[in-house]
Amino acid sequence: MAKKETISTTETKIKKKDLATTVLQFLNQNRDKLFNYKQIASALSIKDGEARATLVKVLDKMRDADILLESSRGKYRLNNRGLMLEGRFERRSNGKNFFVPDDEANQITIHERNSKHAMNGDRVRVQLLAKRKRNDTEGIVVEILKRAQTRFVGVLQVQKHFAFLLSESKNLANDIFIPKENLNGAVDGEKVIVEIVEWPEKANNPIGRVIDTLGQPGQNDTEMHAILAQYNLPYRYPEAVEKAAELISDKIDEKEIAKREDFRDVFTITIDPKDAKDFDDALSIRKIADNQWEVGVHIADVTYYVKPGDIIDKEAENRATSIYLVDRTIPMLPERLSNGLCSLRPNEEKLCYSVIFNLNEKAEIKKSRIIRTIIKSDSRLTYEDAQAVIETGKGDFSSEILTLNNLAKQLRERRFSNGAINFERYEVKFNLDEKGKPLGVYFKESKEANHLIEEFMLLANRTVAEHIGKAAKNKKAKTFVYRVHDVPDPEKLDTFNTFLLRFGHKIKTTGSKADVAKSINTLLDKIQGSPEENLVETIAIRTMSKAIYSTKNVGHYGLAFDYYSHFTSPIRRYPDMMVHRLLELYDEGGKSVDAESMEEECKHCSQMEQIAANAERDSIKYKQVEFMSDKLGKIYDGVISGVTEWGIYVELNENKCEGLVPLRELDDDFYELDEKNYRLVGRRTKREYRLGQSVTIRVARANLERKQLDFALAR
Repeated sequence: MAKKETISTTETKIKKKDLATTVLQFLNQNRDKLFNYKQIASALSIKDGEARATLVKVLDKMRDADILLESSRGKYRLNNRGLMLEGRFERRSNGKNFFVPDDEANQITIHERNSKHAMNGDRVRVQLLAKRKRNDTEGIVVEILKRAQTRFVGVLQVQKHFAFLLSESKNLANDIFIPKENLNGAVDGEKVIVEIVEWPEKANNPIGRVIDTLGQPGQNDTEMHAILAQYNLPYRYPEAVEKAAELISDKIDEKEIAKREDFRDVFTITIDPKDAKDFDDALSIRKIADNQWEVGVHIADVTYYVKPGDIIDKEAENRATSIYLVDRTIPMLPERLSNGLCSLRPNEEKLCYSVIFNLNEKAEIKKSRIIRTIIKSDSRLTYEDAQAVIETGKGDFSSEILTLNNLAKQLRERRFSNGAINFERYEVKFNLDEKGKPLGVYFKESKEANHLIEEFMLLANRTVAEHIGKAAKNKKAKTFVYRVHDVPDPEKLDTFNTFLLRFGHKIKTTGSKADVAKSINTLLDKIQGSPEENLVETIAIRTMSKAIYSTKNVGHYGLAFDYYSHFTSPIRRYPDMMVHRLLELYDEGGKSVDAESMEEECKHCSQMEQIAANAERDSIKYKQVEFMSDKLGKIYDGVISGVTEWGIYVELNENKCEGLVPLRELDDDFYELDEKNYRLVGRRTKREYRLGQSVTIRVARANLERKQLDFALAR
């Protein structure tokens, strides 16, 4: 008779079967929560390594029996759902489709024959199939609840009686069939936007109609508009909205001026990038006593001009953010507002929402207030202008700029000593000719002038969040829009630390938030100039959570702030407009707004921010491919920047252009992905290609349509 396996805890010995019951009892008491095995072990007082290993086996068996659900992050909860589920459909061009339930538990395989022509990201209802031994859980799409995307970009291929759209989407495996009557004047070879109108159940291809023609492939405007259209982002401003903006008077009413604090005679400047047109922030400074200054952070009062629910507001709300492609800005607001009425241009009277600080010589805040103002900027400086003053101590307004910089440096030092994390990343920029063709690449790095502006904007954003978020004793804070950044997942930190040990580095994974953050900063300083610098920085960033907008304040981990919001860029971010309106409402004694609807608005803004970032990245990728397209066959040194099951990505040292070395090019062995250690390993030779490793490549192919560079290793 086989010996029954038992585990030992600090209390007693428990049989495997009894352990499963104990786990069930614990999870049943916490039905709506997810727990990883470490948390379960801790709750059950299971401490030694052997016992924990047995617990993992028990959890796996319970999951395989569908007693537990396991999320993708290795977290468990009771399976209390039925056989019909709703969630997100994920389609891949390689035919591997799956379904992610709303509770983010086990992914469910959906074969093509059972997909009901669902497309990537669609919200669907799925019927679970009976689980077969050793097989993944499978399901059938029974209803498409909401299409995630109906519009696709591609090149039109017109034949005698019909046409096809050759889509550029990686998530649409089928070309779109277009009847001749649905061409809308488009001709063969043009890049167009097509909307799917139906997908009959027995048809292999969806049926669509051309809704807009973008132009000839390869032309700069065509390709930039195609990137925007691909993400369903606007590439032209609605005429009706622009007309509404033109009707807004540029005269400031004397009664409005009388309501505001007058800063027109106080020294005020803007410091922005040299190509900026929308100046939404300005700084004022004046000495108010020995070793004491008043610094004003003045922000364009956009909501004075844009009223809730008007045609301009609705368009801004829908866009949620301005988009910055390589060669252009797609503004959130009409140009008359973003570059005209609201832009804090020099020598023009402008209405602002301002945070005024009284600071001593140690940059300690003695007093602050949030007020409506009128200003008149004395000068528009570029970052380069301000940096020259900081470095030489000479130039226009040197006394004011040097004082502001001295205060900002102290604010910055204090922030990092409190646990803020110092991720200094460069931006890739292109020198373009008049047709948008890239002539060269350069890197934009933050210097003291950038930090000067950054620190005062951070201070204003934090102060505004504290003003609403820090409620009086025994009172609940009113609903507000916060910019939150959650603490890193402990398991991700553990994994990161294990990886660092290979290079002789380590970080703290336990202790206070400040202790962990300081150890990450120490690490980032230590690796500067080392061979593993790029690798460690890349993985450190991946270990962090994403910053989002939310009414649920969890603080901002990366900045080491308990309260943080976005107040300082209302010309280009809709959440800042939301914050301005909430401030006004609450300061006039208004009741707290509905948290649920405000949270939905926050989710929309976070989502649009991510989509805009994806479009921005795609525009950079396109220009990188275009820049490299006449350099085929050339040899470059680079660093492995990504490791996947289909190959390795390499970033070139000289120009930061990134390309793929496809797995087929690594033909000296059969390479397998070791995901945990960010590497490909040869089965026979044990040769490895890991993240951060230096390699030499040859430029093999440049595919502009797919925005993809292919490299080959130069052996």
